[in-house]
Amino acid sequence: MVRGIAGARVVWARLLAVLFVLMVVDVLSAVLDVVPGDGVLPGGFATVAAVIVAIVALSFLMNVAPTAAPRPPVELAPPVRGAWTAVNSPGQRVPSHGTRTRGQLCAVDLCGRSTPDTPPLVRFGLRGTRPERYPGFDAPVLAMAAGVVVAATDRQRDHRARDTWQGLLFMLTLEGVLREVVGTRGVLGNHVLVQHDDGTVAAYAHLRQGSATVRVGERVAIGTELGRVGNTGNTSMPHLHVHLMDRAHVDAAAGLPLAWPAVTCTGEIDAPFASYAKEPHASALPGMPRNGEVFTAA
Repeated sequence: MVRGIAGARVVWARLLAVLFVLMVVDVLSAVLDVVPGDGVLPGGFATVAAVIVAIVALSFLMNVAPTAAPRPPVELAPPVRGAWTAVNSPGQRVPSHGTRTRGQLCAVDLCGRSTPDTPPLVRFGLRGTRPERYPGFDAPVLAMAAGVVVAATDRQRDHRARDTWQGLLFMLTLEGVLREVVGTRGVLGNHVLVQHDDGTVAAYAHLRQGSATVRVGERVAIGTELGRVGNTGNTSMPHLHVHLMDRAHVDAAAGLPLAWPAVTCTGEIDAPFASYAKEPHASALPGMPRNGEVFTAA
């Protein structure tokens, strides 16, 4: 039942959006006296109360997520090469992204290691920074394990970074809601899913437009290039989002722990992410880089 509820996440999101719009229109029509009566919703206070209850219930349903039986981390090869910075990492805490939905229990975001020319995380300005200015953009994304490609999409365009205050606010409000209404493809952007020989599935998200080098049904080996790091989907700056789950249906999947034995955690904190670099929580996965930490993969 839990998987069924989680798998219908996009339905709950769309119903929630409809009810929210109705509430806003009802309130505005009553305040501005656009239509006769107390608003566009019939039934007065009782109807409004019912809509509010429905909104709360749908918000709860959207956060329902299945869990898998406890297991040791699955050892995988790193999906990138060179020096990178970990953000929202299971090396900091689990759940790493603050949610278990969409199999993201131990998801990790990988940003190219900062340089003196890297734009600040947020600034005052009219337009967001072009993605090409960020380190890591267009870097190869590599398969972490052998398996079969079960999903591959790369048609969405790379958007500018949400690195202005108004851009960040837009991303966290209206844009975020619209992406939830679209569903998983709106959140993950261009992405590839690979089902491994052990049944686990790896998600590689926010890939660059037109960069996917594999197709559904194709078998890949460890280290096979899948695409390139981009800035598509629900992202404020170019990075690679990866996570491991127990099935290919992203909304209905349970997240699984992962480990990268071949990476070296340097202990260095990438300066722009220093405020995110806290002492790891007791739930953190040993051996994984913590938030803001630079790691290398050969």
